[in-house]
Amino acid sequence: MKTSTRCILGFVLFLFLLHPGRAVAATDLPVSESVLNTVFQGKNGSFVLMDCDSDAMIEHTPASAAQLYGPCSTFKIWNGLIGLETGIVSDVNAPFYKWDGKVRSIKAWNKDLTFKEAFQASCVPAFQALARTIGPSRMQLWLDKLDYGDKDISAGIDVFWLPRPDRKTLLISAREQAECIRRLVLGDVPFSAASVQGIKEAMRIKETGKGTLYAKTGSGGDGKGNYNLGWFVGFVESNGKRYAFACNVTGNGMMSSNARTMVETILQQAGML
Repeated sequence: MKTSTRCILGFVLFLFLLHPGRAVAATDLPVSESVLNTVFQGKNGSFVLMDCDSDAMIEHTPASAAQLYGPCSTFKIWNGLIGLETGIVSDVNAPFYKWDGKVRSIKAWNKDLTFKEAFQASCVPAFQALARTIGPSRMQLWLDKLDYGDKDISAGIDVFWLPRPDRKTLLISAREQAECIRRLVLGDVPFSAASVQGIKEAMRIKETGKGTLYAKTGSGGDGKGNYNLGWFVGFVESNGKRYAFACNVTGNGMMSSNARTMVETILQQAGML
């Protein structure tokens, strides 16, 4: 065997030993590339699925999965966790948001809400108030601990996760989102078990005979009322296994409902939901 060939094989073996989970074939996952291609036909975006226990992963497509976007309301997962961990939020079923009397276009926001209700209604003013209470210093500290995206909160403590063309918001990829969720599922995050259990309770949105879905939606726009970015991020428990996922879809009119429909279609066709 030539020296150069031995060097290449040795380097490949080194990578496998360094990141053994990443060498697991995507075929070990219940989701196939053909299903992903069908679901994404004619749409721009990405989908990442990680087996939390074996670390097997499949992506549609790697280049898109590495593209950076503002996390939109998917950041409520981490905003909420920080609120729970710091004691600002006492319990997910406790009173959380006191309506200010301002009528907003989303009817569910126009009343007092518990944390879980505010989370599932994706009540932006409620979580903006939470971020202001956490404050820039504590928020930055927690994002650094989490290594969440580019950790940039310079746009402002109550808007840094909400993308707009006129400001540089925090940026994160679908691959990074899925990895953060994988660590959350495994408990490999700087939060107590009680805080993690609380946010999981808030994230639970669907249960079937095949699996349970935990997730958060997020939508972004151009600042003029037009949506062009949709996120759906979370995990699914199915057949005794746990899978973290992140999906985004971009383009005129695209929003979180599109991403959610796509993910649920993928999981249903895979027999996971």
